[in-house]
Amino acid sequence: MNRRVHVPTRVLGSVLAGALALTAVGACSGQDDATVTLKLVAADYGESQETSSKHYWDGVATAFEAANPGIKVSVEVDSWTEIGKKVEDMIAAGKSPDLLQSGGFADQVAADRLYPAADVLSMDTQANMLDTFAHAGQVLGKQYGIPFVSSSRVLFYNKAVFRQAGIAQPPTTWSELKQDAEKIKAKVPGVTPYGLPLGPEEAPAESMLWTLSGGGSISDDVGNYTIDSPQNQATFSWLKNNLVSPGLTYPDPGKMNRTPVFQDFAAGKVAMLNGHPTLLRMATAGNIDFGTVPIPKKDGLGRTGSLGVADWMMAFKKNGHKNEIKKFLSFVYSRDNQLKFDEQYNLLPVTQDAFNQMSTDPKHAALKQFAVGLTNASFYPFGDPAWGQVSNQIKAGIGQAVTTDPKLVLGGLQDAAVKEAARVRQQ
Repeated sequence: MNRRVHVPTRVLGSVLAGALALTAVGACSGQDDATVTLKLVAADYGESQETSSKHYWDGVATAFEAANPGIKVSVEVDSWTEIGKKVEDMIAAGKSPDLLQSGGFADQVAADRLYPAADVLSMDTQANMLDTFAHAGQVLGKQYGIPFVSSSRVLFYNKAVFRQAGIAQPPTTWSELKQDAEKIKAKVPGVTPYGLPLGPEEAPAESMLWTLSGGGSISDDVGNYTIDSPQNQATFSWLKNNLVSPGLTYPDPGKMNRTPVFQDFAAGKVAMLNGHPTLLRMATAGNIDFGTVPIPKKDGLGRTGSLGVADWMMAFKKNGHKNEIKKFLSFVYSRDNQLKFDEQYNLLPVTQDAFNQMSTDPKHAALKQFAVGLTNASFYPFGDPAWGQVSNQIKAGIGQAVTTDPKLVLGGLQDAAVKEAARVRQQ
């Protein structure tokens, strides 16, 4: 049974006027209201404004927005020395990013801030990931870290400087490296024999390379930190007594970041250093006659220490946007976008199709040695929620181990790491 409701004319007119006003506003702003903006914060892989990763991400964002009119992407690119603190400040201010591309993820997992990878990756994207790195992105058996790029390290050396110093072959052991450095100091003035970047930008990688090649590591196979192990104390004592104190490195390695050391090598001012694939492009652009060999090992050790590096993408759940994040990541991990980034910075892909493409392309032959390095590489303890803070402690302090008392410095870092691990477990 229908009942007619009488509405006074003036009320009906007001309602209609209001409806028309709302319709007009909706017509002007409806598209904006329906638009989701994803905030992406990414680390900078470039050495200057011209080579900054900002150009890459801006290009990806623009292309993605054109194909997805309802989604915008706001891009912020920060240096490796600043990105951790900037993200902490964003989160503290209640302005969490939607996506972060940086060097670690487990601390964010411990704070329950991230989507599991399976929630924000399409089935096709998941299936395309290289298994080794997908596994390294797990915490307690569930993947949260999404690999973005990978690399390993090798020793770069300046062939022209070696010829001037009368050195026929690159070093394979620590004693040979020391002897070569002494010859370079004596015969090639103005060149730093060995670039040792133990400043905040590279301290975890450089220190881990030396501990591995000295028979130690940062942590053991079950996740316990071993920063002050006897092997590591011996390694840093050797560095201090045989390279730093004799003036075969920069005067204070703890203040030297990776980027200026790489730039010095590309300018012919450093003879030897441990480098990742980005240095291939820089050295070539600098017209340096250089070679690369495996990382020298401590005399008597059976294998060369090698470090596998993976940088990560992670998706924050605070703002929601799960479906929009999934769409964007499918776009980011397409073969062409992966290849563009990897080729620009001479890094190794983490997706199977991009890896296959680079592996079969002759122009990427120089990267094969880095791919080989990944086959027996050790990795940071990415899955440990304490690693982010422990890494920051290493960045801030381990450089002092080659200029003061290695035992005291490493012991202090070990105590801090153990306390941080215990604090995280209690949360």
